[in-house]
Amino acid sequence: MVKDETLFRPVQIGTLLLPGNVFLAPVAGYSDAAFRSICAEFGAAFSYTEMVSAEALIRDSTKTERLMRRAPGEKKYAVQLFGSEAEHMKEAVTIVLQKTDADCIDINAGCPVPKIVKTGAGSALTGNPERLFKVVKASVEAVKEFAAEKNTGTIPVTVKIRSGWDEKTLTWKEAAEAALEAGAEAVTLHPRTRKQGYEGRADWDLIARLVDFARKKFPSAGVFGSGDLFSPQDAAEMLETTKCDAVMFARGALGNPFIFRQTISLLKTGEVSSVSDSEKIKTSWREFLLLKNDLGEKSASLEMRKRFCAYTKGIKSGAKLRNRLVTGKTESEFRTAFEEAGFDLSESFSP
Repeated sequence: MVKDETLFRPVQIGTLLLPGNVFLAPVAGYSDAAFRSICAEFGAAFSYTEMVSAEALIRDSTKTERLMRRAPGEKKYAVQLFGSEAEHMKEAVTIVLQKTDADCIDINAGCPVPKIVKTGAGSALTGNPERLFKVVKASVEAVKEFAAEKNTGTIPVTVKIRSGWDEKTLTWKEAAEAALEAGAEAVTLHPRTRKQGYEGRADWDLIARLVDFARKKFPSAGVFGSGDLFSPQDAAEMLETTKCDAVMFARGALGNPFIFRQTISLLKTGEVSSVSDSEKIKTSWREFLLLKNDLGEKSASLEMRKRFCAYTKGIKSGAKLRNRLVTGKTESEFRTAFEEAGFDLSESFSP
């Protein structure tokens, strides 16, 4: 039984105060407004948008703007940007500030996807601390200049990094130092290399080492941990063993937003409540309706196929139900599949 109320605590990121330290990480193709709304409902204290391209934002992409909106019920959130050119990032940050009420700007220096890396963005920035410094500094300057122009307070800039390019080229320390020297208020470390992608084991010891380094040289900076968090127990262990300020669920939250409620309960009481099959299905249906409200029925239906499959893992007769869900094209088809499987959707809401 895990119970340590000191592990669940508020988090200060510059001027931003968050009520808890269990976050939703940015997940490409998942952490849209619909999913973030559901995660906030179950206790995520902070969440991040999907990666937003600085270049696309500058080109005035309507789709990109949609990615940046605050989700229903989302009290605090960050817009995550990726890019490799300092001046373009500065321009993109200004656009975010103009078009959203985001509470934080996060810079992605960790994405291992080749098409991102080849532009010099994502995890390429972890391997190039000098460029990372310029990108972060320009972003911080954009925030300060916007605040001065509008006579408002500033919001923090944070950075997410990887451990390095490969096991022989670990640059997490240099990257974190560059980001914090440039004015970032916090650093999130996903302790896998770019070469690992999402395979192998995340080396949590590197998070502990980053915490130790940051506490000594940048005592007011936050250090957040990510990687291999698939249960409330994982989150408790990371907080306890690494001493990081907060943890970020990514893949562990897909089809399982209940993990936020369960983690908070574990940290506070030592107990983890179970989740009924009925609650899983009703929650998935709320997510679908939110997504439909944003994207329209056709696009939401196609997107929710994979999400419904994630929600139905482990439920009674789940395999049979998934066989129907993976071909669903309309709200009516999904509803029929759930109702014929014995699930009552009558308490669902309209966004």
